Amino acid sequence: MMSRGTGKSLFAIATFFAVFFCLGSCTETIDSSSRYVFKDVTIAEYLQNHEQYSEYVRLLSQVPVSRISETTLIQLLSARGNYTIFAPTNDAIQLYLDTLWRKGIISEPSWDGFPSERARDSIEKVVVYNSILDGGDNTQYYTYDFPTQQDGEISLPNMYDRRLSVHLSDDSLDLYLINNEPMDVRNHDIPAINGVIHAMNGVVAPSNNSLGHWMFDNIDQGREGFRVASMLALACGLRDTLEKYQDQVYEDKYLRGDFKVSTNEYDLEGYTFYTPEHRYYGFTYFAETDSFWTAEIGKPALEITVEDVVAYLDAKGIYPEAARNTDYEDEGNLLNQFVTYHLLPERLPTNHLVYHWSEYGYNRNMKQLGSAVSEFYTTMGKRRLLKIFESKESKGVYLNRFPVLNNGRDGDYHELSCAPENEGIYIGLPNLEGENNVRNAMVYPIGKLLYYDDLTRDNMQQNRIRYLVSSIIPEFMNNDIRMCEVAQDKYRNVYIPSTSDYNYLEGVNITDDTRFYYWAGTHASWGNYQSDEFTIRGIQDVTFTLPPVPRRGTYEIRYAIQNGGNKRGMVQFYWGSDLEKLAPMGIPLDLRMSGLYLRTTNGDLPSDTGWEQDTDDNDYNAEVDKRMRNKGFMKGAAQQCTRDNTTGQARTNESIIRRIIVRQTMDPDKTYYLRFKTVMDDPTRFLYMDYLEYVAKEVYDNPETPEDIW
Repeated sequence: MMSRGTGKSLFAIATFFAVFFCLGSCTETIDSSSRYVFKDVTIAEYLQNHEQYSEYVRLLSQVPVSRISETTLIQLLSARGNYTIFAPTNDAIQLYLDTLWRKGIISEPSWDGFPSERARDSIEKVVVYNSILDGGDNTQYYTYDFPTQQDGEISLPNMYDRRLSVHLSDDSLDLYLINNEPMDVRNHDIPAINGVIHAMNGVVAPSNNSLGHWMFDNIDQGREGFRVASMLALACGLRDTLEKYQDQVYEDKYLRGDFKVSTNEYDLEGYTFYTPEHRYYGFTYFAETDSFWTAEIGKPALEITVEDVVAYLDAKGIYPEAARNTDYEDEGNLLNQFVTYHLLPERLPTNHLVYHWSEYGYNRNMKQLGSAVSEFYTTMGKRRLLKIFESKESKGVYLNRFPVLNNGRDGDYHELSCAPENEGIYIGLPNLEGENNVRNAMVYPIGKLLYYDDLTRDNMQQNRIRYLVSSIIPEFMNNDIRMCEVAQDKYRNVYIPSTSDYNYLEGVNITDDTRFYYWAGTHASWGNYQSDEFTIRGIQDVTFTLPPVPRRGTYEIRYAIQNGGNKRGMVQFYWGSDLEKLAPMGIPLDLRMSGLYLRTTNGDLPSDTGWEQDTDDNDYNAEVDKRMRNKGFMKGAAQQCTRDNTTGQARTNESIIRRIIVRQTMDPDKTYYLRFKTVMDDPTRFLYMDYLEYVAKEVYDNPETPEDIW
């Protein structure tokens, strides 16, 4: 990662600029002798009292809060609230103007160098809007609140609706890099009445580049790093798709008030749920670097052609059933299948590659890893599974890693060993400098060839595939809905309009009588797998598009239930590949059923699941598991904890069970759907959803190696 003085930012401005760059560097000395005596002043007063921020204060005094308000930002920062300010010093702003001048964007290194008032106003807004996070009633970020993963993103967006990345600096003069701009090591965490101030030695101005535009520039400017990866993606006709950032139709409908901004229908226990303000698109690209291609093909990266790569892939026998022709835009083409397996239709920053929450042994306060965790995503193009994995022993995040885990009944689900052929591909840190800081995507460097080979597919099939329901919905990832950590109701209590109002969730159908609610859960103490929860109310009828399976075979689909009350309902499951003719699967599932009780409004009745608490006799415990399976039930996963992550395993909690809802032959080339429809007329009863599992017959019915309890 670049140290201080090397950060750059690229973004669009008005009609006069396609892009501009920002360098962050400064060596000024700021007097911090009275740093901690400002607890009784507002942010505005603190900034006004310190000459090194005079230029920033001037900008704050003339830039309005929004296009429909005459209130200036300095007035905003004089009022009550919880603001996090990344305040650029005078030297930082001058350095920023120097950079614009050197790039030929302005005629002189001052605010007088802009070609028009409109262009200057646009840049002034870029400077100040990107520096302010409005935390509402209760959210502000001191450095100890920053994400612990290198290059992780702060959950709360700034006033430009951008989430800023945080990099622990390797330069003794800087504490952190915020979007690759240096924070002063001595002047940070400055408390004020209405928030906290961090002094910046560079202007935070993230790029407005799209992934498609960034790829085009890599080729057009001969920029090495990911030139070959860019060339391959554009050859597959993906530029228009990868340009997408914001759904403007949704933006307009939201501003017009075409659907509810908030709702609290159907006994929501006092909570109000809020419709998302935006609908963003996003992408993640795991890309082999130019140095990889140079080593493999034996030519300088700038000389490598699409034909060179196709010949290389063909010689290795990759995707033998794919077409060997030049129609690269066809999903059946060799190059198309190769490239699209590197792409996900969701933007995953480093702290969202793998989510840690309730796994056995994980310390939430210290962020210390516990048992191994996997995420499964569906790739773009031809639908295939991509596994993202992290363990304490792996020393990083990997693609398609399949280690031997300590998964016995008395184990801890840590990694014991990993054969070289199963070690997967290490995911490197993204380059967030300047034009590489892409607005709608994350680009991760990988140093090995990534493709969906037979070994990967076999490993997928021979292991349980567990996925959180929210993880299979790209819009939940791209709009930072899944497990959002911001402690404001509009972020943690989300309402999704019905499909007829607007198809916000592309792979989900929501009927008009269904109220689709989501709790992020990160500020609650629920016993859910990763804290979050779907609480779908009304006359529920909702259909989800499922991820693909790795190989053709017989699979179980399991539905996790966490039941501690009597307000849940009863639903019929439907499954199949024909969306118009989904078949019912078994009898309706009573969501009030726990391991020991059927919880009704008239009191608890005994359940018929066969659940018993584990004993010291593992043979007896295995017999209990078999009896439960014969009735279509399983205990909760041992990997999941409901209290302090070392006790309270879901397996020992009778309120958490899994229900086997489907056992059918599934084909990797078919798309399957799962429909949930209420069989009760009471709209206050609700459909609870946590996670689902795919488990192949080779796993659940293996006579030599029974499925583990984890």
